Amino acid sequence: MLTGGDVPRAGEDGRAPAPYRGGMPVPTSRPDAAWSRPPIGPRELRLDAGLAGALFIASLLSVALSAVAQVFTFQDGADVWAVVFSALTTLPLALRRRLPITVALIVCTSYFVGATVESMELYVSQVTMFIAFYTVGAWCADRRRAVWSRSLIIVGMLVWLIVSTYLGAVEPTGDAEQYAGAFSPYLAFMLIQWVINAAYFGGAYYMGDRAYAAALARDDLRRRTRELEEERETSAAQAVELDRIRIARELHDVVAHHVSAMGVQAGAARTVLERDPDSAKGILESVERSARAAISELHQLLSTLRDPGQDADAPSTLRLDALETLARQTTAIGTPTTFTVIGEPIDVPEVANVNLYRIAQEALTNARRHGGPDVSADVRLRYTPDAVELEIANSGRVRASARPGVGQLGMRERATASGGSLEFGPRERGGYLVRVRIPLRSEALVGEAVS
Repeated sequence: MLTGGDVPRAGEDGRAPAPYRGGMPVPTSRPDAAWSRPPIGPRELRLDAGLAGALFIASLLSVALSAVAQVFTFQDGADVWAVVFSALTTLPLALRRRLPITVALIVCTSYFVGATVESMELYVSQVTMFIAFYTVGAWCADRRRAVWSRSLIIVGMLVWLIVSTYLGAVEPTGDAEQYAGAFSPYLAFMLIQWVINAAYFGGAYYMGDRAYAAALARDDLRRRTRELEEERETSAAQAVELDRIRIARELHDVVAHHVSAMGVQAGAARTVLERDPDSAKGILESVERSARAAISELHQLLSTLRDPGQDADAPSTLRLDALETLARQTTAIGTPTTFTVIGEPIDVPEVANVNLYRIAQEALTNARRHGGPDVSADVRLRYTPDAVELEIANSGRVRASARPGVGQLGMRERATASGGSLEFGPRERGGYLVRVRIPLRSEALVGEAVS
């Protein structure tokens, strides 16, 4: 390669062809103006300073070796200027990532001027110009300025190359054979320089933009990774909270029902203990059975919670087929309860099966607690072609100022988890009604059946 000021001319002995740079068309740049690289740190500055110093030393060594080997000879008295231009094309690289456009303009302008006056080291300087040109594309945050600054450098190189080619063609000195013919050796030589310069600047332009795009992709990947980590932490916190709610609901359902029943039975046993010891004995046996049932259900619940392989939504073995037993137990502890099944029983998904039982259990517990001493209850399980409905109605008094408690909240959560709806409130004719309806063709249950 040759510089524009070193086109071979006839009669110039003692000077071998030396490289130079020209221009190329401007490729398209990525318009990523909304993003910029992180600030330059001390480590990057040290690396750039080390690179600039190493290239300066290499440039001085190239000047000295070229002069000794006579591969390239400077004009008389131009050795000092060769050192100056070596410094101007290498040392600014110490700030190449902090001031990429300024550094590129200084390096490229120094190269043009030095090569034009034939006082330029022509090997290391071309490496430095490539690095400076590449850095504009790779590190300039303002992508519009990056395009315009590189375009300016390319246009300047094109103009310089055209002028050098023209001057070399119109001012032949000596060997005319180099310029003779339609495709002369001079023309072939210049075409080689144009092709090499196009590849040189095209490669620097493309590699700079690709480096910026890669940095943008890495930043986007880091951002997405942070978002995923935050979402994972949020999901984990939500999962913990849901587990706490589920555990609280299950413990309430298991403990509240049995402990409430045991309290009522113990009170009844104390009342009849002196006048009817046999009845008190039977009541205490019922208390014992309730305690054993509570312990059994607690063991089942704890076993399920410890084993993540089990169904998290089905920690109980009690389902709809146990409603009749639940009604008998409620009757036995002093709350007369009837149980009726309406319609032809059909298969109910596991989640709904367990949740319906727990809703009935909680409704009966509330009736026994709040309905008064003469309260009675009626449980109705109704099957329709597309839904299952459960109604628990009780007589007795209703506390007008009562606010929804944990039990009612748990019933609503269970109904929602099963894809159904829950209604509860006082009846017009007295007493209280809890009604839950779960569609059997809802998306929630269909999804469960598929899984």
